[in-house]
Amino acid sequence: MTTTRRIERALGNWMRARLPNWLSEFTMFVLKQGWSALFGISLLLGILLTKAIWQDGWTFQRYDALVLLAVGLQALFLVFKLETWEEARVIALFHLTGTAMEIFKVYAGSWSYPEPGLLKAFGVPLFSGFMYAAVGSYMARAIRVFEMQFAPYPPFWMTVVLASAIYINFFAHHFLPDIRMLLFAATVLLYARTRIWFRIGENDYWMPLPLAAFLSSIFLWLAENIGTMTGTWVYSGQARMQLVSFGKMGSWYLLLFVSFVTVTLVVRRVLHTAALIKPNRASAKPRSERRRLSSG
Repeated sequence: MTTTRRIERALGNWMRARLPNWLSEFTMFVLKQGWSALFGISLLLGILLTKAIWQDGWTFQRYDALVLLAVGLQALFLVFKLETWEEARVIALFHLTGTAMEIFKVYAGSWSYPEPGLLKAFGVPLFSGFMYAAVGSYMARAIRVFEMQFAPYPPFWMTVVLASAIYINFFAHHFLPDIRMLLFAATVLLYARTRIWFRIGENDYWMPLPLAAFLSSIFLWLAENIGTMTGTWVYSGQARMQLVSFGKMGSWYLLLFVSFVTVTLVVRRVLHTAALIKPNRASAKPRSERRRLSSG
């Protein structure tokens, strides 16, 4: 049993002895989500902290400090084995594809980075790629932390085609008709039957994959608001303290499928083409019940 698993079991036993079972399970769910999103949470805290303390007269720029923070976080995650090298490789791919999108979107005038900085490429600070990498880090870590499995999973080539179409549309809609409504429908049709099986304590739960993507997009939308309200990036035509449009939530929903398929390029072992009657837990005891976690 891994150290993380032992800590989880000890904490779960402590809470179950003091809280109703549903509350202890929900608390563990929230804690494991936070642990999975540690990179992104740390990056958001860095954005808030640097905004609070940075002075205009300082020689060293805030954007450059955020680049060093992101690189330092990534190094610490590898040193302390919070991420595997396998996960780091896919996160590097997120960084490259995310930076490419950022450069294009800034050039197209969708948003801008108003502060100065040395560590920029075509007007885009290099830490921006780490924001996409944070999404990849969360997904890769969540699959491991929650011991996730996905079933029944659609044909892999179809998922790659859909993810590619979504990514291309983020660029092409500036010149061609926006097909995002078709892409929304395609995600539901393709993944409608796919369940995310995940473990909390000794119990397995499941959630429809499109629902998980929608809920995740809400939290990413909230993170977007932290970025804009601190002036770290600014959307075209948006006032400083104005909320990011809800349309951005839809953009994140679609981008999550691109992110998910990218992660599955290296974690194909968790995908199952047939429905799981029991998740394949080699070290688990038999379970008498499978529960569905509802959106409520």
